[in-house]
Amino acid sequence: MRLSINKSRGLWWTISAVIILVGIISMVISTLNPSIKAPLRPSLDFIGGTRLQFVRDCGKPGNCDQPIDINVVREVAKSQGLGDSSIQLISENGQENGITIRTKNLETEQRTNLQTALTEKIGAFDPQKNQIDSVGATLGKELFTSGVLALIVSFIGIIIYLSFRFQWDYAIFAIVATLHDVFVTAGIFSILGLVLGIEVDSLFIVALLTITGFSVNDTVVIYDRIRETLKINPDQPIADIVDNAVNQTLSRSINTSLTTMLSLFAIFLFGGETLKYFSLALIIGFIAGAYSSIFIASTLLIWWRERTEEYPVENPVSSQEG
Repeated sequence: MRLSINKSRGLWWTISAVIILVGIISMVISTLNPSIKAPLRPSLDFIGGTRLQFVRDCGKPGNCDQPIDINVVREVAKSQGLGDSSIQLISENGQENGITIRTKNLETEQRTNLQTALTEKIGAFDPQKNQIDSVGATLGKELFTSGVLALIVSFIGIIIYLSFRFQWDYAIFAIVATLHDVFVTAGIFSILGLVLGIEVDSLFIVALLTITGFSVNDTVVIYDRIRETLKINPDQPIADIVDNAVNQTLSRSINTSLTTMLSLFAIFLFGGETLKYFSLALIIGFIAGAYSSIFIASTLLIWWRERTEEYPVENPVSSQEG
């Protein structure tokens, strides 16, 4: 199968624009939501507070016979003055026998009272599996600032590297494609935060940095093949050169993406709660990266080179021969 990406470039751009626009709308709604007040639902890593994880002790007879009713947990939290807390059920041995509560900073007495009230309603907890973490608001702001700064530095580094290795227009369109992947990933997580209450933590920043590296790597492979072909056939239409480069590197891109996805899906399914959404962010970003390298970065280069008339749109000689 041979792809002719330039013929449908309007379609590729429209698909990306729609996905990004929906994500931006979700970010605006999320920011205006009084319970979130941010483009993405932030975890305690960024806003500070207390995270409590309680897992029932199923070794006690009858303690885990009934499933945990999340509405009962919310009622208990509300009775303790914690009605605005984020509450999620967690799986233990294939059953939802645990809960995670993310809330404001709690004193030791408040934590004890909450645990006692929950024990009375849903069963005794296993002290070996209970976890309590506290994060200060100042540390949360530092984590967010450091993450954003790391992203900005990575973008600057990519521009400098590609400008020296290729040309400035290659660098610009590679950054556009990378920003596309970041916005797609962030937009989808914003939607997930609104609909499912999924939060982003410091690992999400790590995922975004990993996605930028993966996306640029894919784009560089295609750009390198374009540059080599341009040296050999400088008079060939740029659209043909890019189409050939994409098709020559397509199998490599697909194989690399698929093998990476297998590992990420394994982490998503079996890696536990901590790595679940980190791997999901990478899955979304890597899919977006493979897409943008082929359908965004490449077609934008065609559009720009044809617009500046640096290379002919059609080769008269090959047209007459055909």
